[in-house]
Amino acid sequence: MTRDKSKTLTVIEYVLARLHDIGIRDVFGVPGDFSFPVDDAICKDPRFTHIGCCNELNTAYAADGYARINGLAALSTTYGVGELSAINGIAGSYAEYLPIFHLVGMPPMSMQETKRIVHHTLGNGEFDLFYQMVDPVVCAKAIITPTNCMTETERIIAAALYHRRPVYLVFPADYANLPIAGFAKPVSPPLSDPAILDATVAAIQEKIMAAQHACVLPGIIVSRCGFQQEAINFVESSGLPFATMFMDKGVLDESHPNYMGMYDGKLMNDTIRDYVETADCIISIGALLTDISTGAFTARLDPSKHIRINHHSVQIGHARYKHVEMQDVLTLLSERCSKSHNVDWPKEHMQTSLKGNPDDRISADYLYPRWQKMLKPGDILIAETGTVSMGLGFAEMPSGSNYQNQGLWCSIGWATPAAFGAAVAAPDRRVILITGEGAHQISAQEVSQFCRYGLKPIIFILNNAGYLIERLLCNQPDISYND
Repeated sequence: MTRDKSKTLTVIEYVLARLHDIGIRDVFGVPGDFSFPVDDAICKDPRFTHIGCCNELNTAYAADGYARINGLAALSTTYGVGELSAINGIAGSYAEYLPIFHLVGMPPMSMQETKRIVHHTLGNGEFDLFYQMVDPVVCAKAIITPTNCMTETERIIAAALYHRRPVYLVFPADYANLPIAGFAKPVSPPLSDPAILDATVAAIQEKIMAAQHACVLPGIIVSRCGFQQEAINFVESSGLPFATMFMDKGVLDESHPNYMGMYDGKLMNDTIRDYVETADCIISIGALLTDISTGAFTARLDPSKHIRINHHSVQIGHARYKHVEMQDVLTLLSERCSKSHNVDWPKEHMQTSLKGNPDDRISADYLYPRWQKMLKPGDILIAETGTVSMGLGFAEMPSGSNYQNQGLWCSIGWATPAAFGAAVAAPDRRVILITGEGAHQISAQEVSQFCRYGLKPIIFILNNAGYLIERLLCNQPDISYND
């Protein structure tokens, strides 16, 4: 961080300077009186833009979408009513490994110490209740004061970057503009143990060399950490094919010749399922075996043949290797692996041939191939949870494009604000939002922000006359609560 040494930064100025250092340029938010010092500082800092949203839940969704494209994001809300409205979106970012910096304006310490009955509280003089509520959905948190500002900010940044999950910084309103005291340096991330790293990579290499046919399942952690190039290097040096599960779609470029298609247990693509499940070595890289990704747990991955390269560890069969980092493992594997397999692999994608005539009734078979055909290199496709994301999961994404959906948290209404956040992160790229009318109506207000900020997405709202994914899952499809 560079700053004028003749000027002592305030608490909020220091935090914003460090957020800028790590790559954040926009802060999403809904203002409130306790957050005025935070929001004022954002607006006064020429390096930042305060992006106003329609409500705090949409703010969290927008930050989520921004982080998927930019790598990390920040939002600002006020105490109690604001932060609690955002917590569902923050929980989704936690579940899906997105580092979000949640900045919360808190009542002044002078009020807290006298236990005043203040608005946005429960009227009981307890001011840390909401601070306690966020524990399950953040990987680090702190109430920021002048004396702890530097050390706690550095600790929290390190946690967010290491775990790739949300963090929570609270600013008492009367502390935010006070000058900082003390000194702290950025916290260096943990490194791989060289001996364990060497042994781990040697064990993986041995398994690959002994296999008759092997394959790779790259996962969402690869994308969240920005390790796509390291993963592609490993695929190319080993010559192995790769498939993706639903949550991991688009993690690696689907135009790559080694891409087979979608693996979803018994639900789809039988030839790919057979290839993956009969492989005598399966290397997954940061993939989460969720119900949706595994075709309702119908995937059959033999643990004895499964190598799991996790974020900070590796599991080979039943043996677990700790103190090894994913990036280091992939880099060393790429250096040591050589192409030793000449096995043909299947390829299965959505059919691009267009069936039907323009006047025909719109059906899934008619519509989804046309959606795939309209996609261009570099597109950002945001697909809402439900039938839309399921159908588009089998589309082949062009080179350099992004496919985003909420594959684990599955909070309907996420896609519209997330598309807004993605468009803010990449205003020069084409953003395509495809959502159902049930999900869209939950957060439709955020469409107004596209116009406000001069953004021009392409938006499709698919009218299913109700919650279609719910109709397909429940015992009584026509029951009234799905209308």
